[in-house]
Amino acid sequence: MTEAKTDDLEAEVRLTCRSAAAAAPVLARTEGRLRRAVLMELAARLEEADVGCRLLDANASDVAQGVATGMAPALLDRLRLDPDRVRALAAAVRAVADLPDPLGEVVRGWTRPDGLQLSQVRVPLGVVGFIYEARPNVTIDAAALCLRSGNALVLRGSGSALASNRALASVVREALAAVGLPEDLVVLIDRPEREAASILMRQTGLIDVLIPRGGAALIRRVIEEARVPVLETGVGVCHVLVDGSADPAMAEAIVLNAKTQRPGVCNAAETLLLAHDYPASEALLARLAAAGVTLLGCPRARALAERAGVPVAPADEETWDTEHLALVMGVRIIDDLDEALAHVARHGTRHSEAIVTQDQGHAERFLREVDAAAVYVNASTRFTDGGEFGFGAEVGISTQKLHARGPMGLRELTTVKTIGRGSGQVRT
Repeated sequence: MTEAKTDDLEAEVRLTCRSAAAAAPVLARTEGRLRRAVLMELAARLEEADVGCRLLDANASDVAQGVATGMAPALLDRLRLDPDRVRALAAAVRAVADLPDPLGEVVRGWTRPDGLQLSQVRVPLGVVGFIYEARPNVTIDAAALCLRSGNALVLRGSGSALASNRALASVVREALAAVGLPEDLVVLIDRPEREAASILMRQTGLIDVLIPRGGAALIRRVIEEARVPVLETGVGVCHVLVDGSADPAMAEAIVLNAKTQRPGVCNAAETLLLAHDYPASEALLARLAAAGVTLLGCPRARALAERAGVPVAPADEETWDTEHLALVMGVRIIDDLDEALAHVARHGTRHSEAIVTQDQGHAERFLREVDAAAVYVNASTRFTDGGEFGFGAEVGISTQKLHARGPMGLRELTTVKTIGRGSGQVRT
């Protein structure tokens, strides 16, 4: 890209961010009922037949391009919209609209000995920037959560979903205008150049926080390049540990759900850790293979599978660190809980981890010692989701420890302001 074109692109991105920053104070001072109204308007528009046709036509062009360029099946699944998914988007928007307004909530309050009353209340973050891959649903989820929590939003999706994102963002802006709010509360950087994302990452003073949502490469790039504070969303190398005491029917149901219910998402399990004394290992591996899962196993897992006539390819060190996002699963036989915990600590991404066990001591130790955003006993990792947690939707799963961790919903898109109410107090 020539220097002149780079300058033009930078000016365009900065102007887009500036328009959102100028609109943000209008939303921050609105009452909750107006912010709810725009979401209800958005949900209604998403359910209109002509809007649905417009969205699906735009998405079809993106999908066709993805197929033509050899996009991976998991990414195509995330990219594709259909009538059911559009209806689900509308339902998710309504669910966010019906959540309690987080703004103005008193987090804590106290009175000093001199009578000065202090309280911390929730306020918007300000202007949120989103950089995301071929996931057009993020356009709507992010808009709903940011608008309900009083934040302006700058969207930068991938070029592979450009038509879909343009269509979805236009529907959001139409809903804003319909209730009398500035359209620029939600803006889309629709330039496909890679440099556009880099420019967005540098918009200190205009963007208050940046949220990346996508694969490991995208997240790493944002963390390394951004000058704006980043709320990191992480990849999911998630494990299910089947303990020796696990109930076989429960273990089978949980493992199959965690791996096969929707393999192309970050809370799907990527590694199965099998206790050496679990009595139904062969049957479990056979069920996974029958469900279409390609198994990659350690030598002990391969020997076990061979006796059962189950094909298991050899795993290598890379297997344990890979987020497959497909019907592929690593399998390792472990001797005890210590070995399992060490494996999770070394190869996990602090996203979601699960143990299936009837041993209460093992369950409590797993909960206590595993360092992850969500840790489960006798439940699938697939529950790590804003909707499943009752947040209505989410802007991503945070695997960091500062500000927010786990599914990020309305409260995670706010910060606090300390308010002091005095009667002439001065510090001595």
